[in-house]
Amino acid sequence: MSQEFLTIQAAASGEAKARVSGLAYSGGKIKLPGWRFPVVVDLAGMDIPEDVPLLTNHENRTGSRVGLVRARVEEAALLIDGEILSTNGMAQGIVEQAKAGADWQLSIGADVVDSELVKGNRTINGQVQAGPFYHVRKSVLREVSVVAVGADATTRMKVAASFTLYGGADMEFEKWLEQHGIDAKGLDAEKSAKLREAFDKGEAPPRQPEAEPKPAAATPEKVPAAVPAKPAPAPAPAKPAAVVRAAAEPAGEELPAESDAKEEAQSAIRAERERVAAVQELCGGEFPKIEQEAIRLGWSAQETSQKVLKAMRENRPQADVGFSVSHARGSDRRTIEAALCLRAGIPEEAMLKQYGAQTLELAWQDRDMSMQQLFVECARMEGVTVPRRFSNDTIRAGFSTVSLPGILNNVANKKLLKSFQSQPVIATRLCSEGELNDFKESERYRLTDVGDLEQIAPDGELKHGALAEEKATNQLSTFGKIFSLTRQMIYNDDLGAFLKVPEGMGARAARKIDQLFFERLLANIGNLFSEAHGNYKAGADTALSADSLSEAVKMFLDQTDTDGQPINVSPKFLIVPTALKMTAREILNSVMLFAVGATDKRRIPTYNALSDEELEVVTSPYLSNDHYVGHSAKAWFLFADPAIVDTFEIGYLKGRRTPTVEQGEADFDTLGIKFRVYFDLGVREQDTRGMVKFLGEAAPQG
Repeated sequence: MSQEFLTIQAAASGEAKARVSGLAYSGGKIKLPGWRFPVVVDLAGMDIPEDVPLLTNHENRTGSRVGLVRARVEEAALLIDGEILSTNGMAQGIVEQAKAGADWQLSIGADVVDSELVKGNRTINGQVQAGPFYHVRKSVLREVSVVAVGADATTRMKVAASFTLYGGADMEFEKWLEQHGIDAKGLDAEKSAKLREAFDKGEAPPRQPEAEPKPAAATPEKVPAAVPAKPAPAPAPAKPAAVVRAAAEPAGEELPAESDAKEEAQSAIRAERERVAAVQELCGGEFPKIEQEAIRLGWSAQETSQKVLKAMRENRPQADVGFSVSHARGSDRRTIEAALCLRAGIPEEAMLKQYGAQTLELAWQDRDMSMQQLFVECARMEGVTVPRRFSNDTIRAGFSTVSLPGILNNVANKKLLKSFQSQPVIATRLCSEGELNDFKESERYRLTDVGDLEQIAPDGELKHGALAEEKATNQLSTFGKIFSLTRQMIYNDDLGAFLKVPEGMGARAARKIDQLFFERLLANIGNLFSEAHGNYKAGADTALSADSLSEAVKMFLDQTDTDGQPINVSPKFLIVPTALKMTAREILNSVMLFAVGATDKRRIPTYNALSDEELEVVTSPYLSNDHYVGHSAKAWFLFADPAIVDTFEIGYLKGRRTPTVEQGEADFDTLGIKFRVYFDLGVREQDTRGMVKFLGEAAPQG
């Protein structure tokens, strides 16, 4: 069918019944929310009830039902026709906007009984469709909706209105038309609206374009016998006329001997009447503007026919109108994924950008979805048949889809990332970060200037300077583990237990950075701290105190570059084991420091200069943990800002600073699914300058 029409017929009671007819579905591919690939509905397998509710916007509410339609399949397309029966506000809004020229579209709703994912080519509804697409083999038509915007923006439902005005509330208007010699039954919608407006204002009717002047009311004696004395019966309402048609008087009267000019005029009038009748027949009340222009400009029947055909082609839908398929809540993959993320404790604000507010609002309704419901929904989304009762076949059906593993993988990844980012990591505050391209040992170079600026001799000669190349290394290693979603977890509906695994692995991945850093720091790899480097001191006087801290700051500031010049970098972090945390805070945060003992009579300042050093206390349990070589509950360190001095570097593979979660196939003897977590990471010392270690006690003998 080429176009859709909304036809308004005013009944004798004054109520307007809108006729709805049009193309509901042409049998091709349509895109639907929640379906990964396009959908083709097999009309041969569609169960069509005798009467189908006409709704607004697919809303299943009493007030949204505005009428009934009948549907039929013709030439592999679904056509509908029916009436708007309701008189509520929604129905009146549809009718009034249609009368004003608004475009409406149709959208149908159906229940899917059986569907299948097609990857190759298949002929459906007389059309060859190329995969991948979902073939809805069996469905039940449930409703048709009037919508403002359908699935395809190019489709429109045109409006043409015809009025039959008999009695009732329009009696006064009919009398007014009769008084002015206007045939009410031959009016189209546009002319009727203009006349109604003049009637409401109390004005005379606007001049109507006529093909001939209306015969004046005169006595038979004064009218030539060739001119009709009274109009013939009006044409049937099915063919509304814009001009009142008249017929010749019955035979029996003799024509007076008039001039040939009058006969030619009468012949011209008859020809014009025939032309107007042909134009009206072609337009059929569906193209009032074309009809008006054709009559006014004198178009022939052939010219009018071409204009009507052109208008019909332009208004023909180019694609399917909206097609709504009803499913249980949560049938959209993004909604299910967002619901599981909410259940896993992922903050809503962190998900807003990826999923959007509307998806999150729907996800809140499904956040209590069970593990078994998840398997069933994912299978149905992709057209995979599942048994009525949950069983091993249901599990296999779920794992055979693309949606289920993808959803679980994404949720596990977000849970792991949240845990990884929530875990406090000390090393990232003390070390610089670098990018490594492979797993081979990489050399990290930096250029250091050698030689000061020298005074220029009177002859103007400048001395050559040089750059010294200093080298350090770093190398990546891969750390990872495997975890599974087992058949037992699925039957027990234990989604919480499954999500605890990536949560724990995220925390472990973050802690791995600290483990690698403190392992090398405490073991003093490469003689990192030594008196030769000017960054190490042992002895009883190195126990953490105001005096020892003052000396450590001095030692830090006295460090020199390769040419013996001070590096001129201040310490930023004071790193202490847990046993010294309070001591460190007391030293740095006290307003006054008092000397102990009564023998010293010297004047003692009460200002704590260390409080102005802006040192940040960093406490770590790794320093005193006996799993690490070189652990101590008394040793402490000063570190510079890693943005100024590269003391240690944390290397990542091509800049990926977070662990990776991947889904893999389970073993044949395991009814479940496996995931692996891995993290490519390397931590190495880079420069002895920018850090100082005080042992906090006498060095061990040996």
